[in-house]
Amino acid sequence: MTRFLPPLRLVGATILRDGAMQSRSIAIADGRITRGPLPEIDLSGYYVMPGMIDLHGSAFARHLAPRPAAQFDPMTALCSTDREAAANGVTTAYLSQGWSWHGGLRGPDFAETMLAALYRYKLNALIDMRIALDCETHMVDTAARLMAAIRRFDVGYVMFRNTLDDTLEQLRYGHLSALDEAATEASRGRLHRAQERSREVPRHLCRLAEVFDEMGIVYGSSGDSDGETRESYAMIGAKHCAFPRARRAAAAAKAMGDPVILSATSAVRPSGPKSGVSVIELVKEGICDALASDYYYPSLLSAVWSLVDTHGVSLPAAWALVSQRPAEIMRMPDRGTLGLGRRADLVILNQQTRQIEASLVAGRLAYLSGEAGARFLGHGSQPSAPFVPAAKMTTRTPQTRRN
Repeated sequence: MTRFLPPLRLVGATILRDGAMQSRSIAIADGRITRGPLPEIDLSGYYVMPGMIDLHGSAFARHLAPRPAAQFDPMTALCSTDREAAANGVTTAYLSQGWSWHGGLRGPDFAETMLAALYRYKLNALIDMRIALDCETHMVDTAARLMAAIRRFDVGYVMFRNTLDDTLEQLRYGHLSALDEAATEASRGRLHRAQERSREVPRHLCRLAEVFDEMGIVYGSSGDSDGETRESYAMIGAKHCAFPRARRAAAAAKAMGDPVILSATSAVRPSGPKSGVSVIELVKEGICDALASDYYYPSLLSAVWSLVDTHGVSLPAAWALVSQRPAEIMRMPDRGTLGLGRRADLVILNQQTRQIEASLVAGRLAYLSGEAGARFLGHGSQPSAPFVPAAKMTTRTPQTRRN
């Protein structure tokens, strides 16, 4: 793990603090946000924002298997994912790993391999990387194995998912591609064995929920298709509602006070009229509690600016969906805002280009580039020549001045 930055104060920037964009300084020492006179770095022309907390990301799969027949070492994939996330302002990342009858990269064998790799890699990670296990509901016969893996590798986040019925329908009508793992004979066998144990699923989930509650594991469901499905998960304690496939599922979760996590990628790349869920509309209606990268880390920042520029959401409110609210949802009181004593998880953005030029994780440099890099390295204490973008690039944000 890299060393802490020396004690310093960032001055001249516009900082998101106490729910407002403020012209003030922020001090960092020993990995925490502090106060007092310290050596200064001029960040005039920059925003300083809390680090993003990504609750569900599968972008690492692209680094693991960039082509279906080309799989790379998990440690190499984690290293690449680590750097990509940091460059996109993610300081805490939950990597979504399947535990499924699909097998392959989504099966229990690979899940255990991935958990072991991350356990080793975390010692040198730039950001805080964790696993979110996406567990197929019909994996009844692997319950003991699942709990053993959770305990051994200290997994703190589990999401239930049921794709069995959809896959059976696709197989019935021949809609699966030849490359899909579920189209292979081996996977078909696993699928039908899982189907045979359907009656055991409710009791299986209840037993898991009881153990999760005892262990303090956060859990929920992913891809709920309707309000009734969401209610059934909520009844056993699976409160998180991630990537619902129908508006009714999201609305049911919100009505019960359960957090709704939506795809930032879908916010900037809508799925079309058949999707049943408009992420932007749910955000504007206050039904969305957090945005997650889904499968593309740059979507988090893109979604924030889309909400600000096109949909009238304030920058503090939009940013809270990728920082403060995810921290609250995951019971992480040490991060998500830039309050005194919190972890120094910071993202530094150029106000003119809106690009991320630095990410700090617990007071350590995870990513550094551009003019901000020059200023951190002491090669330029004054702002660079103004950048004039071809299109509108900045957003006027109310500011509160403090000394």
